[in-house]
Amino acid sequence: MAYWNSRGLRGSTLEELINFTNKKYRENGLALIQKIPTPIKPIKIDQKTRHISLAYFEQKSTVDYIGVVQGIAVCFDAKETTKDILPLQNIHEHQMVFMDDYEKQGGIAFFLVYFSKYNEYFYLPYQNIKCYWDKAKTGGRKSIPYKEMDRSYIISNKNGIYLHYLEQIKNYIDNN
Repeated sequence: MAYWNSRGLRGSTLEELINFTNKKYRENGLALIQKIPTPIKPIKIDQKTRHISLAYFEQKSTVDYIGVVQGIAVCFDAKETTKDILPLQNIHEHQMVFMDDYEKQGGIAFFLVYFSKYNEYFYLPYQNIKCYWDKAKTGGRKSIPYKEMDRSYIISNKNGIYLHYLEQIKNYIDNN
């Protein structure tokens, strides 16, 4: 059984930056992106504070975010690594299945990846990660090296938006 408090706040800074960016996008009429909460079942609730102190995940989550960018349906997941690699074990089979189904319906699926060692953020299209995923399933490497990240998909700070990933969605659309 997977417990809610077992992994701490891993990735919380990245998610805060994404949430702030999404708020700016909405305020500026650029996009409407929502964080998808992971359904949990409370086990222990502090009666004084009414805070959940222990819970387990009721079901597998799909992706972290879903929404629409000027008529284009998008979904994405945020991943953070302190290493020189993005371990594929951080990406789950059910997420890949969901993203594949999403793209088959005409949406755009991707990952926002933060390499904290280099303080760099990348837009990683689903199709790119799928190549690594498929190779890993047949005995290939089980990670994506930082040095193989596409430098044209670096996410920059622009116009007061810290993680301006919409530019990279446009970049992806223009090139595919």
